[in-house]
Amino acid sequence: MKKDLRKQVGQAGEQAATEFLINRGWKILDRNWSTRLGELDIIAIDHPTIVFVEVRTTSSTYFGYGFQSVDFRKQQKVRRLALQYIQMKQWDHLPIRFDVISVFMGRDGIPTQVDLIEGAF
Repeated sequence: MKKDLRKQVGQAGEQAATEFLINRGWKILDRNWSTRLGELDIIAIDHPTIVFVEVRTTSSTYFGYGFQSVDFRKQQKVRRLALQYIQMKQWDHLPIRFDVISVFMGRDGIPTQVDLIEGAF
């Protein structure tokens, strides 16, 4: 998949994930929050918990489902970024959680399935 198309698919997946969370009553705090160390896809509140959501979008299961690509290295990176975020906001006292959303895109570019794994790591 070409880089531009991959970026478009990823953005569409993040939008679908955001809408999914809003429909569940979550409040979105930030999207694509980044530092020189990397980027957090979605930061939300599932009251009273601050949730850091990694979004993985796929259009094929040939290489597995999106959530399967969140390996230990990626988990560590998300944890480090989350620590920066909560320190910056001075939210050290709030509970946090790390979730993964897997979005499957149909051939028409429309999300056909959104799966949330709460407390994924």
